[in-house]
Amino acid sequence: MRRTERHMVEGANSLWHVYSTVPFSKVVKNFIVIQLARYTPFLAAKNWMYRTFLRMKVGDQTSFALMVMLDVMFPEKISIGRNTVIGYNTTILAHEYLIKEYRIGEVHIGDEVMIGANSTILPGITIGSGAIVSAGTLVHKDVPEGAFVGGNPMKMIYTKEEMAQRGMLE
Repeated sequence: MRRTERHMVEGANSLWHVYSTVPFSKVVKNFIVIQLARYTPFLAAKNWMYRTFLRMKVGDQTSFALMVMLDVMFPEKISIGRNTVIGYNTTILAHEYLIKEYRIGEVHIGDEVMIGANSTILPGITIGSGAIVSAGTLVHKDVPEGAFVGGNPMKMIYTKEEMAQRGMLE
């Protein structure tokens, strides 16, 4: 179950209300930082930029591959544990603008999580420590600790217990 705060709007769709939701200057600053980080090959520099300028919680030795796209409006609502890998071109969202409402939700990614390339993580999601998210997955609900999930829509491939049975865990 996704945990998001719902905010109703009147008149035009919620995206037309964006700058009453978040200051324009914040969006511009975040956009610049995220674009610089998307292309830098220096992992420590990316983590420093995310912590310093976006106020994200990023654990030690976490790796963001090239082209990872973080939420431009609310990156401070994203927290990622230590020694996690976020794959190429993954998108992590903490907001969604709909027709009559917008939603904001925190994203929590645990320690030693592997997120495959081209995945999308929606707002209000928790991915437990040790989980594996297959490439190209739309993460629309929580992922239990140690689970292996994949697909669109996301499905459980193996539970933590099944992973241990198959010898896939240390």
